[in-house]
Formats: sequence, C-alpha cells, structure tokens
Amino acid sequence: MLDPTRLKLLSELARRGTMIAVGEACAMSSSAVSQQLATLEREAGVRLFARAGRRVRLTAEGERLVRHAHTILHAMEVAEEDLRAAATPRGPLRVACFGTAAAARLLPAIGAAQLRHPDLRVVVHELEPREALAALADGGCDVAITFTYNVIPEDPPPGTTRLALGTEPILLALPEDGDATRMHEQAWIGGSAGTTDHELLDRVCALAGFRPNVVHTADDYALVLRMVRAGLGVALVPELVATVTDVPPGVALRTLPGPPITRTTHALTRTATPAVRALLALLSP
Repeated sequence: MLDPTRLKLLSELARRGTMIAVGEACAMSSSAVSQQLATLEREAGVRLFARAGRRVRLTAEGERLVRHAHTILHAMEVAEEDLRAAATPRGPLRVACFGTAAAARLLPAIGAAQLRHPDLRVVVHELEPREALAALADGGCDVAITFTYNVIPEDPPPGTTRLALGTEPILLALPEDGDATRMHEQAWIGGSAGTTDHELLDRVCALAGFRPNVVHTADDYALVLRMVRAGLGVALVPELVATVTDVPPGVALRTLPGPPITRTTHALTRTATPAVRALLALLSP
C-alpha cells in the first residue's frame, strides 16, 4: 500500500523540482527525502524517477502517480475537515433540569455556550429528577440534571454516566426570631407526598428523634419561603435556593443541628456526543 507521507513528498518534488527544495519545505534532509522516494518507487513497483544531470525528473508513471497523489491528499484533507466538523458541538441538545439548578447552573452554562459554541442550541425542559431520569431513559432528553440527598442515597440508572456538579447544605427556613433547636415543636411545610423532598423531611426529623407535624405542603421554594414569612411553619430548603430566590424579610436560613444534611446536583447522560461534552465542561465546577 502506498504511504500518504511519501505521496506528499512526491507531490512536493513535482512542484519544487529538487530533493534539496523538498527537504527544506518538509524539514527533512535531502538524503532522507531521497530514501523515502526510493521506498515509494519500490512500493509502486514501477520506475518513477529518471536522472537528468544532477536533478531528478519524473517518468510518465511518476507524473501519473503525482495526479493520483493530488487526489488522495485532497481526499484526506476533506476527510479531516469533515471529522473536525463532526466534532464541533452542535444543537439541538435537550436538557431536563429541575428549577433551582436551571436558574443557578444551567442558564449561566447556556450563556457561555452561546459565546464558545455558536452552533450549539440547548433546549430546556423543567422536570423534577424522577421525571428527568424517565425522559433520559425514553430518549426524551440528552442530559438529565438531577439531585440526591446524602441521607437518601441513590445509584445512577444502568447505562448512564453521572457527573457531580456541586454539593450544598440543606438549611432550616424559619422566622428570624425562631429557635432552630426546637424543631420538634414546630409546624412544618413539607414537600408533596411521594416526592423526594417529602421523604427528606421524614429522614431528617427521624435522625433528630421526632416525627414532623406537617401541616402544609408546597414544592415551589419561593412559595415555601413566603409561607414561612407568613408564620405557617418552618421548612427545609437547599442553600442554592438563596442564590436564585429572594429570601423574604423576616425569614432566616440556618444550619440544621446535628450531622450535615446535603444535596448533590448531578448531570446524567447516556451518550457522550461533542454537544454533551461541551455542555458538561461548562457545567462542571
């Protein structure tokens, strides 16, 4: 099989006329060029060169091979350009993400992507973690941004890759004059039945040795904080909420007593396309 590097040297010889000129253009000695072209001649099995004094001229077969070399080298350039284009992050890229992470993490990443990868178009679907994982499994999204709590460990679904984007503490939202050490006496605002946040409250309170008196349920953190301000109860909120939602006056976010309770945000994927890799790089801490 003919070697593309030697075909390039042959093409350069046809263009420049001497081994010395070819060597200077290709950063090789003239003797190295001569050896490579002699090997090409053996590979071709026909006479490619004839001596003309101190110069070398191409035979008819050599001229014919030069024409083939131009075709082959051009095809290789086209293939390389095509592969580079295929490696360019392009959209649409469908991302399923829960609200707080969308505001705090995904939107800044999309803004950066618009500058760095103009061909990448990110499509956002606000979904809670379980819905996002279902969409990923069904092919309804390319990236699922979810969360897990350290007191409710979950393994990633089979066939997926999970990347941690950040971990934050869970805080207690209560009136500014409230007492975080008397949680067992408080009315609670919990997540809706069947949600991970509902289970989180049960786990946290069980670790503290009591069962929560859940009077109200709400899943929107902005609403939860306003309910706390209205004196309807206390609630658990992730720290990230304070970066995307205005904490109402009169509401304090305090560290929970006891061992740390944390939430980790993850990005899960099934296929690492150039678009997926580009977005994950911008999401990574």
